[in-house]
Amino acid sequence: MGARPESHDLRMLLVAGAAWAGAGASRWLGWWSVLVPAAALVPAWLGRRAAPSVVRTLAGALVVLAAVAAVTTARLEQVDHGPVRALAEDRAAVRLAGTVVSDPRLVESQFDDVVLVRLEVRQVTGRGSTTGVATPVLVLGDDGWLAVPLGATVTAAGTLGTADDRGLAAVLAARGPPTVVAAPDAWWRGAAAVRQSIRDAVAHRPAAERALVPALVDGDDAGLDDGLAADFRTTGLTHLLAVSGTNLTLVVGFLLLLARWCGVRGRGLLVVGALGIVGFVLLARTEPSVLRAAVMGAVGLVAMGTDGRRRGARALGVAVAVLLLVAPGLAVEIGFALSVLATAGIVLLAPAWRDALGRWLPRSVAEAIAVPAAAQLACTPLVAAISGQVSLVAVVANLLVAPVVGPATVLGLSGGLVGLVWPWAGRLLGTLAGWCVAWIVAVATRGADLPGAAVGWGTGAVALAVLTVVVAAVALGGPFALRRPSTGIACCALLVVSVLVRLPTPGWPPGGWVLVACDVGQGDALVLNAGPHAAVVVDAGPDPTLVDACLDSLGIESVPLLVLTHFHADHVDGITGVYDGRSVGTVETTRLLDPPEGVAEVDAVAGEPVPAPYAATQQVGQVTLQALWPLPDSPTVGPGDGSTANEASVVLLAQVRGVRMLLTGDVEPEGQAALAAAYPGLRVDALKVPHHGSRYQDMDWLLSLGARVAVTSVGADNDYGHPAASTLDPLAAAGTRVLRTDLDGAVAVVEDDGGLSVATR
Repeated sequence: MGARPESHDLRMLLVAGAAWAGAGASRWLGWWSVLVPAAALVPAWLGRRAAPSVVRTLAGALVVLAAVAAVTTARLEQVDHGPVRALAEDRAAVRLAGTVVSDPRLVESQFDDVVLVRLEVRQVTGRGSTTGVATPVLVLGDDGWLAVPLGATVTAAGTLGTADDRGLAAVLAARGPPTVVAAPDAWWRGAAAVRQSIRDAVAHRPAAERALVPALVDGDDAGLDDGLAADFRTTGLTHLLAVSGTNLTLVVGFLLLLARWCGVRGRGLLVVGALGIVGFVLLARTEPSVLRAAVMGAVGLVAMGTDGRRRGARALGVAVAVLLLVAPGLAVEIGFALSVLATAGIVLLAPAWRDALGRWLPRSVAEAIAVPAAAQLACTPLVAAISGQVSLVAVVANLLVAPVVGPATVLGLSGGLVGLVWPWAGRLLGTLAGWCVAWIVAVATRGADLPGAAVGWGTGAVALAVLTVVVAAVALGGPFALRRPSTGIACCALLVVSVLVRLPTPGWPPGGWVLVACDVGQGDALVLNAGPHAAVVVDAGPDPTLVDACLDSLGIESVPLLVLTHFHADHVDGITGVYDGRSVGTVETTRLLDPPEGVAEVDAVAGEPVPAPYAATQQVGQVTLQALWPLPDSPTVGPGDGSTANEASVVLLAQVRGVRMLLTGDVEPEGQAALAAAYPGLRVDALKVPHHGSRYQDMDWLLSLGARVAVTSVGADNDYGHPAASTLDPLAAAGTRVLRTDLDGAVAVVEDDGGLSVATR
């Protein structure tokens, strides 16, 4: 009898897997994903007498699979074949009427800023007719859209285009601001007032606290510094920057405690809890990710309660199936997968780990260790597949911040609520929340700087399979290792040593390396081997942590020359990382002192740099350098547009151990054509593809260089469409080996006994 509840729990997880499979399969198979499981019900029914329990489980899974597949297919059909999609394929000029279903978000780009807003369109007018619809559309608007509140009914005009996301019917390039037809409902206005009050409560605090307190309370991460966000990723604290089940648990738990203090008991507590969940969803927005976080938070509460293993697994299975029926688009979202995995870790692993640690630790301490450890372990293979890293400091970082996350969240929410009536009291509570958040920021920034904070891991099938086996072994062996103080403390000591001591990376750096393109995201950071522990660095990338880690991995202690090709953020914002723990000599830059923000940042760190000497040859260790561009009479003051700054990039011809390399910054086609005319017959062994492989290139010139290796420094999933197939494909067709940092990681060009090879990390 004791085995039946556990078996039932596993069956519910199987049903959840079937729901996930149905939502995913329908995107490729359409209605076949419904017909196939429906047809399979017939033999299952015929064989019901053979193994009734198995047949019931199988039949239930097939029914759920078919139901979710049918809902998903119907919704995709509505989007794919509706009138809005048809107008989008014709790029028609239209007028839309609909409801704003997301907060306007300003996205800064290199050429022009744009405001992104999602609309649930109810009516579309185009090609001379008006049609009623119920279709999601993404709007690309100007600054006039920033003031549009969530929940408002608006009309807007513009040109429709097709969307890459199958969950959207179209993208509207809006002409001008919208017309607000109806204000949001009262509950949306109330939620907006509370969100603004939370921001006001911490407006007087330092920038990191101003951004992080609202993120903790309601997922409002506007204004968060990119460098701080990167530190949170490295230390496994990213879940604090978005709406998660933890937020719901803290907010609802606080309300229940307050209700108990006020004398509420029995069913009254259920009502308070339900109202708390509804209020949290309204505050954090009724987007699918918020609904997912709310549901998973509730499942986590069940899992850590009485009889959590049985009830938690059952609740998780039901929650996944229901969520996919309501919002089938979650099936292909990474956030949903991470949330389910983390909750599964809490449900299936944390109770056993807690009980094992509870043999020699207080239960509260054991639970504080078991919950984040189990959640992080369950997510590790997927996180590695996304980022190529395994965080070793994540569990420790989460343990260190755990005591203040609850107070920061509750104080931040209280500051927003109280601030509606007494602003001065709201600011006082906001100050207390800011103090808590300051500790979280300190843990994230200090933890990210530890030598072993994260270990690079491959994203290939074999590497991920090995990691999954390791994770499974740790999951199964954890309770046995942690049940005794000796082995438990030994495991903790091993983890601490791994974090504090940088682990060697076999085969990196490769012997004979002459150039390394660091993996710094959407930016450039190139390293030329100038001799033992010395390098010429060309550009610093957008993130100090990433360029510092790259130089550390190469053993660079001295940078006699730093060249910054131009002053865009993706080339200079990481400059402090180059200086971190190293001696830096001369700093050379382009002649064009634009944009001023980048110039000021470089001046603050390096003092006033000098222009790279045009056409002069200089020797730095074993590196020979010649600046081919910009011309000595080029302007020093620009109009402030991104294209002019790109065109003024320093272009370097470098030679190390006989290997000739052309480093092109972000120089654009006009400059490339001028270089082709000024240096006819130029041939190189390796090429840094200009401007992150953008489609704006002089391909005749790039192909004429005859490079055997071409490296593109580019960030994964960037918003610019870099790199373009029209740039990389011709190079590959010409016999050039093409590598890119978003797929290959750091790329090293290696001189190998007169030959040329590459290595990646």
